[in-house]
Amino acid sequence: MTAGDSPIREPVAIDDDAGVRARLAAGHVAIVGCGGLGSNAAAMLLRAGVGELTLIDFDIVEETNLNRQLFFRDQLGQPKTAALAETLLRIRPDATLHLHQARVGADDLLELVGEADVVIEAVDAAETKAMIANVLLRERPDLPLVSASGLAGFASANTVVTERVAESFYLAGDHTSDVRHNLPLLASRVMVAAAHEAHAAVRILLGHPEP
Repeated sequence: MTAGDSPIREPVAIDDDAGVRARLAAGHVAIVGCGGLGSNAAAMLLRAGVGELTLIDFDIVEETNLNRQLFFRDQLGQPKTAALAETLLRIRPDATLHLHQARVGADDLLELVGEADVVIEAVDAAETKAMIANVLLRERPDLPLVSASGLAGFASANTVVTERVAESFYLAGDHTSDVRHNLPLLASRVMVAAAHEAHAAVRILLGHPEP
């Protein structure tokens, strides 16, 4: 896809099962960050039928990741992208996966996400979140970005929502609960936010851009 092309196509009818499956199978989602949000969103996207994922992360699997991220003890020390790909291919052996063990920067973000139809931002650092949003909204305003803010703590899962805050920018979370406020990251709430991000990407691929 080139800049200016719209990835939001004609909407698939909600009762068109064959059309839904065909559209998702042809879809390509790039996930920046393969931790609690990204690893779980990736699995949900594959289970939903999305055929192609790009996985981007610089980190390795650590003991402290196992309480909320889709990794296992025998994967400790492995690059997150490789470990996640191993698990995802157990779910969908026919999936197309592109792996980038890299720390994203403003100068290589567009190259790393490649020809994706949708980008999911799933990083921890606020400055990296801002950089991703700024670069994509400026350089690729046609490319939908699904981001997250506010998923820490154990407040009600019903406070996690998805909002369309700009034409191609979606934000999932409660927008307030941050780990910087000394709130814990619990798998149940992290996975709710991951599901919001994954489902927003699914709806965009199916031509239903409203959350």
